[in-house]
Amino acid sequence: QVQLVQSGGGLVQPGGSLRLSCAASRRIFSINTMGWYRQAPGKQRELVALITSGGSPNYADSVKGRFTISRDNAWNMLYLQIKNLKPEDTAVYYCNAGGSVDKPGDYWGQGTQVTVSS
Repeated sequence: QVQLVQSGGGLVQPGGSLRLSCAASRRIFSINTMGWYRQAPGKQRELVALITSGGSPNYADSVKGRFTISRDNAWNMLYLQIKNLKPEDTAVYYCNAGGSVDKPGDYWGQGTQVTVSS
């Protein structure tokens, strides 16, 4: 069941930028760490970034310096701003609520495709 509603994604050339959005209910959003995961064809799902309810971010080494996770607590929105996209960033991206660095939480978005290609 879709718990979070995502928007954004699409086809982007290498070096381009993109912003992903995720809308949650107040009940889910207000007390939870939020995160972004991605899964590329033939690869395991991986954690991209987390942000605590207090706004403290953590990033995977592969995206550090290029991806920025943020949240708007007033509107229950989660964002992932991506710059300098690379072909290896191509994946389905999912937002998640209630997780940690060890495992994802119980609430997932429907996923959105990001394709980086010339």
